[in-house]
Amino acid sequence: MARRPNTSRQTRLLLAVLLEQPLTWRYGYELSKETGLTSGTLYPLLIRFSDQGLLDSQWRDAERPGRPPRHVYRLTAKGMELARASSRATPSLIGRRRVRPAT
Repeated sequence: MARRPNTSRQTRLLLAVLLEQPLTWRYGYELSKETGLTSGTLYPLLIRFSDQGLLDSQWRDAERPGRPPRHVYRLTAKGMELARASSRATPSLIGRRRVRPAT
């Protein structure tokens, strides 16, 4: 039996932000700033979405020498479908992005 998608407020918020630029590769830090989600909430969601085939992820070399590579994420076709369905179900969430300030 397939796991039912998580429909928490944080999940819907992340999907809404990703849907604004669905084909653009996004860093976790950037997503944290846009959503206000802390790393303890955001990164488990990103990993789960990636495992479920909702996100593509890849390593990117650092833009500055001496910095470690970083993961980037973007929605898959399946992820876009879920994000669109989620945004239709809760349209008011898109205008109110921040759940709480990121630390």
